[in-house]
Amino acid sequence: MKVLTSIAAVTRSGLADMKKTLLDLLPPAMVASVLTFWAYAPATWTKPSWSITVAAWVTMALIQALELVAERHPGWRINWRELLTDMFYVGLSATAISWAAATFADDPVRAAKDALGIATPGIKDWPFLIQVGAVLVLFEFGQYWMHRLMHNNALLWSTHAPHHHVTQLNAMKGAVGNPIEMFLINLSILALFDFPQTALFAAFNVMTVVVAFAHANVRSDPPIWYGYFFTTIRHHSLHHTALSYEDTRWNYGNALILFDRIFGTYREGESAIVGQDERKRLSIGEQFMFPFRPLVAKFKAKRAASSGL
Repeated sequence: MKVLTSIAAVTRSGLADMKKTLLDLLPPAMVASVLTFWAYAPATWTKPSWSITVAAWVTMALIQALELVAERHPGWRINWRELLTDMFYVGLSATAISWAAATFADDPVRAAKDALGIATPGIKDWPFLIQVGAVLVLFEFGQYWMHRLMHNNALLWSTHAPHHHVTQLNAMKGAVGNPIEMFLINLSILALFDFPQTALFAAFNVMTVVVAFAHANVRSDPPIWYGYFFTTIRHHSLHHTALSYEDTRWNYGNALILFDRIFGTYREGESAIVGQDERKRLSIGEQFMFPFRPLVAKFKAKRAASSGL
């Protein structure tokens, strides 16, 4: 009987170790799957402009579902209020924010590029993985410095602070924030280059995988080599910690933690307690109005003073 009990215990331990190994390998496996899809899927699937939106939603839905079976922290457990709020922000990012970025940034840059005769046709001859890597590096380089600036400039911080008011991390939390910040963080110089649409979509989908896992309440700790280049939940949870203001000024990389390593802003660690100030969760309205609070306060004070006369 003791022998059978020991065998059962070893079997359970082995299965648990196997499950953990599979979970740890999921982020790089999904990155590889995304790259394979965009490289080999038929054009009827990859050519429509909406294909990246569908791919992003499917990616986030899969990672969100993982939270139900491989929870990392009970305190981050998703509920309907959080889920519906997160979905609202993802929808906002895919519609209004994307439209604003295209209309007020990408299209004018592209028009100026064409007017000046700037062209980079040689990019189309690069290997697919090099194209995707170039898009990823160019986009993430801009995001890194914009994110870092937001933490070191009072005006920009007022737009970014709402994102730090989230009190739990989940797969879609990367989209939660003030619309002004969401617009600014999506600015890039990609419109100056003639990247094929498939390479752009593949890079954006890779970023969706990485960023979703970096915010997800999933018990996955990717291999060391993955975490050297890509941001993980350990890196990003420390950036969101409510326990130390100093720690939130590290690990700015959205998808590429590599830039933090290069520019000296990397810090090892993890935090299960996230949030800002007194860890007050902001409603959608409070998120939207957050940068304007000083103006609202002045208006109310002026009105109160006028009423007292």
